[in-house]
Amino acid sequence: MSSPPFDRYAKQVRFAPIGEQGQQRIADSSVLVVGCGALGSVVAESLVRSGVGRVRLVDRDFLELSNLQRQTLYDEEDLATGLPKAVLAGRRLAKINSQVAVDAVVADVTHHNMAELAAGVDVIVDALDNFETRLLINDYAVSTGTPWVYGGCIGAEGQVMAILPGETPCLTALVPEPPAPGESPTCDTAGVIAPAVNVVASFQAAEALKLLSGARNAVNRRLTSIDLWRNRVRMLDVSKLHADGTCPTCHEREFPWLRGDRGSQAVVLCGRNAVQLRAAVPGDVDLDALAARLRPAGPATVNAFLLRLQAGVHTLTLFRDGRCIVSGTDDPAKARSLVAQHLGS
Repeated sequence: MSSPPFDRYAKQVRFAPIGEQGQQRIADSSVLVVGCGALGSVVAESLVRSGVGRVRLVDRDFLELSNLQRQTLYDEEDLATGLPKAVLAGRRLAKINSQVAVDAVVADVTHHNMAELAAGVDVIVDALDNFETRLLINDYAVSTGTPWVYGGCIGAEGQVMAILPGETPCLTALVPEPPAPGESPTCDTAGVIAPAVNVVASFQAAEALKLLSGARNAVNRRLTSIDLWRNRVRMLDVSKLHADGTCPTCHEREFPWLRGDRGSQAVVLCGRNAVQLRAAVPGDVDLDALAARLRPAGPATVNAFLLRLQAGVHTLTLFRDGRCIVSGTDDPAKARSLVAQHLGS
């Protein structure tokens, strides 16, 4: 029988691989969930209901109507408040389980605050929408030996990989460079269905619970690829990416994202209510192909030099070298969020 402090987790404690010892470890643990959107909603709720001792949530964005289709922590009343997602998520999770210390932080994760946000946590869970910040997390995790769980979802597809520094390939080994702006689809261009989000996030939460409960040997060291529409689940062996000894992050201990040498540079354009974002990886963007893909998301026009997308009250102007000017805001965090939402990393 479970002891009184664990009565609410009785079914979880009866699961033999966790037991009371594992539950105590979960209760003594701390997790950082980066992103409070679709994946973050499911992951954070799963971990809070499972009794993780402290859950820190970090998100830079505000709730929008289209979020409610898949971001399960929020409802229409939340939308009416106009409050940031992190605040709303923190309030909801505190009502779900008062035994868990929920720390909600409204912030854009950068090399300036990464170490502070992740200080003291046992596991980091990625619930992001862009590879730049994922690579920053990866740099921090490898530099400190902190395990983290990568996850991504688009359409009906998703990927999950637990990254154990020193044991498995890191994200740099898998994705050496973030996609150039417009190179990869986003939820706003390709759509996403809620069941795919729930499955990917549940895989992530399960890997996190294995680590937090002390069951490190049970962690899946392969890349899991899921396609719910085509009924496919694949486990890809990526161990060679670590064994070959060529990864600059794992083996050469280079952390350019954490140092701030890499990453989009945001400049507020004085008097224009606009922010310019310089691409982390300058390149030649195929503007015509991108415009064709973006038009379902909003009015998009293109010429030989630039593409312009109208996204509500904001205008995104993308140049061939990947530089983007976001008009309608002077907040760099909001500008980065809009670029990630509509153009990808």
